[in-house]
Amino acid sequence: MHVDQEFSDLLGLLYNGPLEAVPWQAFLESCKDLMSARVANLILRAPGRLGLGLMRVVGGVPEHIATYNERSYALDPFINLPEGEVVTLHEFMGTEQLLASDFYRMVMEPSDLYDVLGADFSIPNEVEVRFRICRAKSARRFNESDRKLFRALLPHIRRAVHIHVRLNKVESERAVYAGAIDQMRVGAIILDETGRVLSLNQRAHQLLEEKNGVALRDEKLVLSTRELTLDLQARIARVIAQQRAGDAAVVEAMRIARKSGELGLVIRPVPENQWAGAEVVPAAVLFLSDPQQQAHAPLQVIKQLFGFTPSEAALAMLMANGLTLDDAAEELGISRNTVRTHLRAVFAKTGVTRQPQLVSLILKSVASLG
Repeated sequence: MHVDQEFSDLLGLLYNGPLEAVPWQAFLESCKDLMSARVANLILRAPGRLGLGLMRVVGGVPEHIATYNERSYALDPFINLPEGEVVTLHEFMGTEQLLASDFYRMVMEPSDLYDVLGADFSIPNEVEVRFRICRAKSARRFNESDRKLFRALLPHIRRAVHIHVRLNKVESERAVYAGAIDQMRVGAIILDETGRVLSLNQRAHQLLEEKNGVALRDEKLVLSTRELTLDLQARIARVIAQQRAGDAAVVEAMRIARKSGELGLVIRPVPENQWAGAEVVPAAVLFLSDPQQQAHAPLQVIKQLFGFTPSEAALAMLMANGLTLDDAAEELGISRNTVRTHLRAVFAKTGVTRQPQLVSLILKSVASLG
């Protein structure tokens, strides 16, 4: 294969790395083979006081790699290289000093490693990166041709890592918001411009699995009757059409009758990215809620939020879920007088005087996100 084609293929693997299940695995495999190396690794977070490092390693002996990440990193002299410069281990510390070092005897020699080509660079306020290619003692030492290839890769590695960091931030934020919606027991269903379901959260999956008033058929939502289904589809189409036309965002809402009470449904447009380019993109999100579902919040969070005792927190949650004083007393296994005492304390600590106010306070608080 022509060298230019090999380099082009290598760059393709590099930029595809952030999308892999194990980022940059294929790129590092190709680097190792192309440079006749024993090990290729990319370190995005060095081991240290914050815990184990974040390393992508191809080749070498797995147990030695694990030992390095857990303990031997403290012996590694090949760190803090000049920003963006390509350096070999032997020129960095001298061959004689290297061979006499604990790092060589305890880490490199058992792994059959002898020469290392490396570079360090940082993306300010985001990540510090180490890229290393390691050869065995039986292999030739790194030369200027190897350095040239290594230098050519560095700006691309910087860009690929930057993309990875940004994607990771977006995914982390998405997971936070999705988790908050799950904790609030709200079903969220993302639709494309044809009304086809693209994804749904855990609560939405549960509601659809029940097939009680709303279900999934041929990747589209259906309600209990044909008329209601057509009404839903019309509302979805209206929301999407007005979003595509650039009009002010429209929100549609409806109630869904079912055997165990009504569901509330809201349809909102998903802001359109003019550079999305993909044929299938999120166009609308549909939220489902069950007004009759019980409130869920960790008692520890309720205690901390309102300064309740354990008994007061348990009573407050029971009252928020609609139990009477007698029902709460039976549930908690205490007398009605004791429940009244706890309730007075709950009212005093929250500043409310009636059960409906207490219910509203707890349900609208951040307790359900705990």
